[in-house]
Amino acid sequence: MNIFKFQNDEDFVQTGANLIVSLLQSNPKAVLGLATGSSPVGVYARVVEMYNKGLVSFSKASSYNLDEYVGLPVDHPQSYRSFMNEHLFNHVDIDLSRTHVPNGNADDLDAECLAYDKMLEEHGPVDLQILGIGSNGHIGFNEPDASLSSGTHVVDLLEETLEANARFFPTLAEVPRQAVTMGIASILKAKQIVLLVRGEEKAEAVKNALEGPITTQCPASLLQSHPNVVVLLDKGAGKWLK
Repeated sequence: MNIFKFQNDEDFVQTGANLIVSLLQSNPKAVLGLATGSSPVGVYARVVEMYNKGLVSFSKASSYNLDEYVGLPVDHPQSYRSFMNEHLFNHVDIDLSRTHVPNGNADDLDAECLAYDKMLEEHGPVDLQILGIGSNGHIGFNEPDASLSSGTHVVDLLEETLEANARFFPTLAEVPRQAVTMGIASILKAKQIVLLVRGEEKAEAVKNALEGPITTQCPASLLQSHPNVVVLLDKGAGKWLK
C-alpha cells in the first residue's frame, strides 16, 4: 500500500488525474471502476482538462460505477448517473454505451445485481478502481456489519450515511434509504485501487482503514489485503496517521 499525503489540493488532484490518464495512455482499452462523492470531483475535472489538451482519449475505454441509489430517477440531479455525466462522461469522448452504473430502478433488483456481476466477470477485471471512504469506513455502499456481501447487492443505508448525504438533498427525508452497490469481493478484484480521501471529518475512518485491524466493522480496512493500493489524502484526511 502506497500512501501519499498532500499539503495542497493542486498536487492531490494532479496525482489522481495522472494515475487515470497514464493508464489510458498505456492501455486505451482499460476498464475503469469509478466512484462518486466529493473527493474525486477535482480529479475528474483535471482529467477533463488533460483530455481537452489532447493528452488522453476514452474512446476505447469502458467504465463500471460502484453504486447507485434505489428508486431515484436516472435523470435526477443527485443520481450517480447524473453525477458521472456532469463531472466526466459529457466532457470526454467515452462511448456512453460502455459506461455502466447499477440500475436502482430495476423491476427486479436481485436480477439487476446478478447481471451487474456477470458484466464485471465477463468484461473485467477492472484495471483501476477509484474509491472514496465514508466517515464510518464504508467503501461503495458496503456499510459496517458483522458480515459483508461479496457481490453486487441492495443495501439499507445506515442513519449516519443518510445524514452525511443529506447535504445533497433539500431534506433528510428525501435521501434514498437504499442503494445498489458492488460488493467487497468485486471491488478487491481490481488490478489497482486508488483511494481518494479529502476532509478532516474522514481522518478517523482513514486511520481505522489503514492502520487498524482488518474487520467488517470498517469495510475499508479490507483494502489492506489488496496487493496494489494507492492512497491519496489531503492533510485533513491524513492527520491521524502515524
